[in-house]
Amino acid sequence: MATLQDVAKKAGVAPITVSRVVNNSGYVAQEVRERVEAAVEELGYVPNILARSLRSRQTNTLALVLSDVTNPFFTTVARGAGDSAAEAGFMLILCNTDEREQEEQRYLEMLVQRRVDGVLLVPAGKAVRQIQQLRQHGTQVVVLDRRLSEPVADVVRGDSLGGSRALCRHLVQQGHRVSAVLTGPKQVSTSRDRVQGFREAMAEAGLETMCRAFYGQYSQSSGYAMAGEALNQTPRPTALFATNNFIAIGALNCLRDRGVKVPEDVALVAFDDLPPGLVTFPFLTVVSQPAYEMGRKGAELLLRRLNGDAEPYQEVVLPVEMTLRRSSGSFGTQPESMIGDASPPLVERL
Repeated sequence: MATLQDVAKKAGVAPITVSRVVNNSGYVAQEVRERVEAAVEELGYVPNILARSLRSRQTNTLALVLSDVTNPFFTTVARGAGDSAAEAGFMLILCNTDEREQEEQRYLEMLVQRRVDGVLLVPAGKAVRQIQQLRQHGTQVVVLDRRLSEPVADVVRGDSLGGSRALCRHLVQQGHRVSAVLTGPKQVSTSRDRVQGFREAMAEAGLETMCRAFYGQYSQSSGYAMAGEALNQTPRPTALFATNNFIAIGALNCLRDRGVKVPEDVALVAFDDLPPGLVTFPFLTVVSQPAYEMGRKGAELLLRRLNGDAEPYQEVVLPVEMTLRRSSGSFGTQPESMIGDASPPLVERL
């Protein structure tokens, strides 16, 4: 592999001149620059990024710490963050915590050891202590998807409260009076916020005692189990709200196995849409977040912090969209044979 000294010899210049051209630092005459660039290309010289980072104290590396990398919502978040990072000349590392705080702590310690410049974090818990630890090591942080109990970092998230209220109001308008919320871990802000928003709308309708929340995991298996618990309640809910797409899939499987029809027997609505590849027909009424924009905006904020932005931390709440489809009864109760001919969904930006 060619070295910097090899390039200098080929171009007939001093090694420091090659360094200036490669790092775009310091003045180099155009004719000399062209000779060095030609030598770099001919020899296939690759700059030593590690050595450069030791001098500059910057590795041009960001990390995205996700709670579930298999969830299509977070995959799209990662795409937005990755595109923004790449445009700025940064590499993005993905880490998956499976919503476990212990795993999150392990990854953050590893990322500090590897001297990443900044972290985009989807917290598995409160995360205030972890953020403060990262700052002590000079690592910038932006939180995605979830709230913080203290203003210790920039936050980019969707409107969980508003979206959940809208879904509940829609169900009440459809005539539902007994509902159940199937949600994730209690320590996760999105779980609490989506329960709170739903209950606030139930209270508006005078139905505050007719809603029960079931806390579990943001997973298909947990959605299956929580839906089963909800169906065993007396009175049995006529509407279920799954607070993420994986819980919704699990709930659908449970309802199918029990012979419960949607929406004829039970309505089902969800936060975050299902990707087309997972369903043969998009029939779920959902509130969806701009996942790509969330990742992109988060990375942009992080890069601004790395460039010295000292403005107060900000919380960016992105608007969500409610899409009305058959699962909430929005399009009548046409028989299964007519599913493919259902009316086009109604989309409302909240």
